[in-house]
Amino acid sequence: MLYFTEDDVRRLLPMNTAIGLMREVFADLKAGRAQNQPRRRLVTPSGVVLHQLAGATPKYLGTKTYSTSRSGAWFLVTLYSAEDGKPLAMLEANWLGRIRTGAVTGYATDVMARPDARTAGVIGAGFQARSQIEALLAVRRLEQVHVWSRSEERRRALAAEFGEPVEAVATAEEAVRNADIVVTATNAREPVLDSAWVKPGAHVNAIGSNQAKRREIPADLVHRASLIATDSLEQARMESGDLLLSLDEQGWERVLELQNVEVRPHNPGAITIFKSNGLGVEDVAAAGYLFEQGIERRLPLFYS
Repeated sequence: MLYFTEDDVRRLLPMNTAIGLMREVFADLKAGRAQNQPRRRLVTPSGVVLHQLAGATPKYLGTKTYSTSRSGAWFLVTLYSAEDGKPLAMLEANWLGRIRTGAVTGYATDVMARPDARTAGVIGAGFQARSQIEALLAVRRLEQVHVWSRSEERRRALAAEFGEPVEAVATAEEAVRNADIVVTATNAREPVLDSAWVKPGAHVNAIGSNQAKRREIPADLVHRASLIATDSLEQARMESGDLLLSLDEQGWERVLELQNVEVRPHNPGAITIFKSNGLGVEDVAAAGYLFEQGIERRLPLFYS
């Protein structure tokens, strides 16, 4: 087996490549060539939580496991051959998760946002925000990206890391108003923006919450949307608070899986929303690419 460190993953998986991999994943899901198993959680009396999600592509299958506690979070992906089931690689997966989450947002934005989108607003400057901005810049020629978080230090540091066109702003409203593309990347329990701030024609990516009782966007924004998509309806019905707390059963009939979204509505004023939950099959696709890079570059074995 090959072993990939966080540094290996970050070095070998560029954002543009990851976006292409996610495009292939959703094509494979649509064609029935790929499978996804939704996240499961095991909660211990000490408060440590073990999270497990899995998936399979035509060439690979695997499981992502990670533990979370007050001390932090630790991520691993184990990759197997889809042909004979042999173990192929183990990957440290903190950066893998960040990159593939950003890449899915990039793909969804490319499909759902207006082609002439030039401005973006990002709420959050922590765990996931960096790769979100990187993905947006990869799929649209953005002239302005406003970033806000509760921590002034973090939002300023993130803006400084990118430089132009990324700029830290003083309020969430300033980040969102007039933005063609909006990203929420927080751990908030309640909405972090007001529907009135989101202009007609905007595309919104809600990526921070994957728990049924948490949400980043308000119900009235969900109701305004002409097109709502998620990476997996099965998983969204289990853990997507942004949708579960906003939609009744009839409302769920409006939600599409990303694999079935081909073009955004022709109405230039239509609001579109992508609710990301994070799928095991996305991790497997990224891990499969990294395994191939590891073979090509002769990374060290950790056991055989």
